Amino acid sequence: MFHCREALNKLIDREVRAGRVAGASALILHRDEEVYFHACGYADREKKIPMGRETIIRLYSMSKPITAAAVMILAERGEIDLKDSLSKHLPAFTDQKVWQEGKLIPPRREITLWDLLNMTSGIPYPDLNHEPGRQMDGIFKELIARRERGERVATQEYMEHIARVPLCFSPGKKWMYGLSADVLGAVVEKVSGVTYGEFLRRELFAPLEMEDTGFFVPREKRERFAQAYQWEDESGTLLPLTGSHLGEYYGEDVAFESGGAGLTSTIDDYSHFASMLLHKGRYKDKRILGRKTVEFMTQDHLSEEQKADYTWDSVLGCGYGCLMRVMTNQGGAMLNASAGEFGWDGWTGNYVTIDPVEDLIFIYFIQRAGMGMMPVVRKLRMAIYGGLEEL
Repeated sequence: MFHCREALNKLIDREVRAGRVAGASALILHRDEEVYFHACGYADREKKIPMGRETIIRLYSMSKPITAAAVMILAERGEIDLKDSLSKHLPAFTDQKVWQEGKLIPPRREITLWDLLNMTSGIPYPDLNHEPGRQMDGIFKELIARRERGERVATQEYMEHIARVPLCFSPGKKWMYGLSADVLGAVVEKVSGVTYGEFLRRELFAPLEMEDTGFFVPREKRERFAQAYQWEDESGTLLPLTGSHLGEYYGEDVAFESGGAGLTSTIDDYSHFASMLLHKGRYKDKRILGRKTVEFMTQDHLSEEQKADYTWDSVLGCGYGCLMRVMTNQGGAMLNASAGEFGWDGWTGNYVTIDPVEDLIFIYFIQRAGMGMMPVVRKLRMAIYGGLEEL
């Protein structure tokens, strides 16, 4: 009996009862055995569809570790070099400029694939707080509007527009969360010669038995697709999320396959991907990545200079590398998780912990916009690690 089961149930159920989330599910695997699963609330509150393990959710940024794995597959095969300049594969990124105090200046060097993997490229997300971000915001609004008008705006065209926006800083100088993973997805597409979604299907989703994971939700699975929600301050409640946040679109005619935010999945599907990383590239009898490759991916690769801007509450005590956090300092994190634990989270609050020391995977799925790592996740993690002796 997992001795903290009641504590976990209480924490998860309380979030739903309080109306902070519409529905939630959590899965814990320990030493390759499922020791805990719990779901409560609604995947779609308006349709009264309960949250369950078959529920398909928007991964948002939990797409990023999958993109890192795809890049490393190509690197292992010698089809790319992580030191490659981005412009070698996507020429639109040639001769970029840096926005500095109202002027456009040349960067000290070009963006490399390694910069993209570590979010040190200088490519921003849409962001109204600085000029490059404002330009990116305008571009995304126009591209989304074109898609809503029925135009097909594919991944490579997105890249051509993204490349026109000046960088926030010279590549390698800082860490900044942005569109780097989306650009990497386009690189994989260009190098492999197939769409990014097809590459992921062949190389990851099929061998990992991730049958419900992809860039669109087929019509026959739509009843299992969770509704995302956003908090409305005026009414003090959750309302269904409408529109597109970062160009994501889940119809079968999807054209922009966002490597940073576009995938959908189930909790069991994502556990297969997490299990592959936990077992250093192996899933059941299949080798997806080399052992040394996964060891390389799950280290802190930021310099002290780059870490000056890596200060989110969700990454306290952590380093960063290959589109994932990695625990380096338990005291800094104020959590009883193992040094070397790694994973990431998503814009709608979904979260994954992968711990090689304890042979542990924890996945928490919700669909509340703008949350990232919700405060309850810290409590859930503390309870889980406190209960390991009873597993």
